[in-house]
Amino acid sequence: MAENLLVIKLGALGDFVQALGPMQAIRRHHADARITLLTTPLYVPLAEASGYVDAVWVDDRAPAFALGRHWAFRRKLIGARFDRVYDLQTSDRSGWYFRLMTGAQPEWSGIAPGCSHPHANPGRDHMHTIDRQAEQLAAAGIVSVPAPDLSWFDAPVDALGVSGRFVLLAPGGAAHRPEKRWPVDRYAALASRLAAQGVQPVIVGGPEDAAAAAEIHRDCPEIHCLIGRTSLMELGGLARRAVAAVGNDTGPMHIAAGVGCRSVVLFSNASDPSLCAQRGPDVTILRRSSLDGLAVDEVEAALRLG
Repeated sequence: MAENLLVIKLGALGDFVQALGPMQAIRRHHADARITLLTTPLYVPLAEASGYVDAVWVDDRAPAFALGRHWAFRRKLIGARFDRVYDLQTSDRSGWYFRLMTGAQPEWSGIAPGCSHPHANPGRDHMHTIDRQAEQLAAAGIVSVPAPDLSWFDAPVDALGVSGRFVLLAPGGAAHRPEKRWPVDRYAALASRLAAQGVQPVIVGGPEDAAAAAEIHRDCPEIHCLIGRTSLMELGGLARRAVAAVGNDTGPMHIAAGVGCRSVVLFSNASDPSLCAQRGPDVTILRRSSLDGLAVDEVEAALRLG
């Protein structure tokens, strides 16, 4: 009888993209298994397009006081009769799922106390996300976690109105972490320089980035704004066709780097590239203690547009 496996990966976007290699490794190692992914709604299309899993469950993120929903989920977990769980989230929430199954726990790869295949390295929090997950899987018998094949991470983009030579700009980031953002006036200056060279600047991001995009558009009317207008798969399609991408340490830059787009990622001391930097075949990391100190000239040179 085929193995029945559960993989847990909830988010955020950059973390999900960086887990695609480990998911692919699990799929290869358990070629004949039925694999279910537990994730959040945003990532369902990616999971289904990847081919790495056979089914997707959506975590409804029940609050702590919703005991009825927790017990219903416990019945679902136990009723599925998983042989093994690969917890790639390794958070308090996924640890709670381990405890929910007390008395009927399958084999479990993660950090939950008492799990069968623990990642016991005390320095795990000081490892890059991809390296940490690779070491976790090695402890569970999966010794090879190559860079993921993201050839499937693509979608048509003709309807988005972008053609010719273009560069993606990702000026957004978490609203509560403004220190992770390069100033919008620098993005506007860079966009103007690109336009003067005949390269179309294209802004991408979610609706929460609309204010930054509006400021950039005010100073560079030539910009093409796709804020809130792309799916994640379309973002991958754009990155494949762009000559380069530049942005803050944010989810879209993980997609750009992962699909092979030349990527320039801007870090302040608010995040550590040794722990979470975007990875891909052509990634340049520019870091300053404060991004106010990063000049437009240096970012433009790193794009290597010739």
